[in-house]
Amino acid sequence: MGAHLTRRNVLLAGLATAALPALAACGDGGIEPPLADNADVRLPDYVPYRDVQPDLLGNKAGVLNGYFHYPKSPVAAAPDGPPAEGPSIDITTLTYSPVPPPVSKNPMWRRLNESIGTTLNYEIVPVSNYPVKFSLTVAGGDLPDAMLVLPTAPRQPAMLNAVFEDLSPYLSGSGVRRYPYLANIPSNSWRPMVIAGGLYGLPMPRANSGSAMFYRADIMKEKDLDPHPTSFREYLQLCKDVSDPKHAKYANGDPKVTLFFILEMLHGANSWRERDGKFTWWMEESDILHQALDAMRQLVKSETVHPDGFTTVGKFKDWFGNGQIAMNYDGLSAWNQYLIQYGATNPKFDVDAMVAPGYDGGKGSHWAGNSNFAMLALKKAPKERIEQLLRAFNLLASPFGTDHYLLRKYGVEGHDFTYKGTDPIPTPIGSTDTALPTAFTTDAPQSIYYPQDTEPVQRQHAFQKRAVEVLVPNPAYGLYSETNVTVGDVLQNNIIEGPLKGYMRGNADWGDVQDAVRDWRRTAGDKMRSEFERYWASLHG
Repeated sequence: MGAHLTRRNVLLAGLATAALPALAACGDGGIEPPLADNADVRLPDYVPYRDVQPDLLGNKAGVLNGYFHYPKSPVAAAPDGPPAEGPSIDITTLTYSPVPPPVSKNPMWRRLNESIGTTLNYEIVPVSNYPVKFSLTVAGGDLPDAMLVLPTAPRQPAMLNAVFEDLSPYLSGSGVRRYPYLANIPSNSWRPMVIAGGLYGLPMPRANSGSAMFYRADIMKEKDLDPHPTSFREYLQLCKDVSDPKHAKYANGDPKVTLFFILEMLHGANSWRERDGKFTWWMEESDILHQALDAMRQLVKSETVHPDGFTTVGKFKDWFGNGQIAMNYDGLSAWNQYLIQYGATNPKFDVDAMVAPGYDGGKGSHWAGNSNFAMLALKKAPKERIEQLLRAFNLLASPFGTDHYLLRKYGVEGHDFTYKGTDPIPTPIGSTDTALPTAFTTDAPQSIYYPQDTEPVQRQHAFQKRAVEVLVPNPAYGLYSETNVTVGDVLQNNIIEGPLKGYMRGNADWGDVQDAVRDWRRTAGDKMRSEFERYWASLHG
């Protein structure tokens, strides 16, 4: 829940069930490899890249490196020339953005091909269509050389074992050192690649600091409010002070993610809690959930939550940007997005983020997000072909400060960006060309960088330092449960949209919530729990 549940997640989970028939074409794909084999898989060595020094140093706890400026002379990522000369490479992946111009009209894509030494033939699929596309491709048997596999894809152990390459012989342990940019990816991002007794893909690393309760720093300053409450009582008062319901101004918009923030105050489980190999779901922590729902009922009764937030989907960013709400619990990547999208039209726009305080004072907690987005699986192929692919994808993971990172993220100078000092500032067409989804192929570890200004870098780094001090991981991250994949998100969302939101608004009672959790246990929850516990045991000997 650090990467909190959204309508997008539910859509992906629902569509992913369409992939179930796919294994009919996989021969013995119906036979699950023994879970015990997972314990024998050795993760790739972690060898951090050190040729470019950050201005603000990250740490192993999850704080990212921060950079004030792009190096004046970027490091050559491939000093010996294109590393992957040979046959073209077919890649199927997804995008959340409009599909970029084709290679014939995209200088960035052409330069990318030249730098790698071969042609990257991307098949780019809108995210809402991707699960069905994945299902049909696997079922048809005509696989691309590399393909994104979502965590919500069903029957993963059997499918991966049947049709995709186990990369353990190439990347486990010291083997990854042949590919130094892949070796720069932290171990936590590799853990979900261990499945079916092998290492079945390349990670797409993400920050594990999760989400943040963003606030409009300009609005707080204008109202002379302290945006760092030290308890729920102070948070409630802050919400009242910043709200003006008569003029459609509210503290919060989305009641679901506001509930998550309250649960962080109460040290609630980040999706699941694990003790001695036994798992407890967050809604099963009844005392904590009951108190959090009572707190939400206070926020709603005080008219500090936008009344349309209970039924509206997809408007919360806009509400935050135009000032209808002063706070929004969102993924960390939204920080720069807010500044770019709303700061361009409102020079006063300013954003910062708070860490949840303890409910009654003291320290709260902060839910970690997933350290990886998805897996890039490679089609079974001869050793020479797999090594060519790994050399290509290694370059696609070159880190901040290199010439290739600059190319992937900002495109071609003069066409996609211009320099402000040493920092690349996108042109209007730049965001279109650079929508080529290299970040949904593999990528470098994320960094904190905002080319337009250094202050957001300092703020983001300071926030992450505060967050990791009280970071709570999700113990189910990287574990596979078929039940969770097929029905987990949908069942959870049904409870949130039903009795939980009903309780917040005073339309349901605590008994309705308890009944829903009992139904969850009976229909799928206990099975899901058992599958997570078995998988956890397989990785811990």
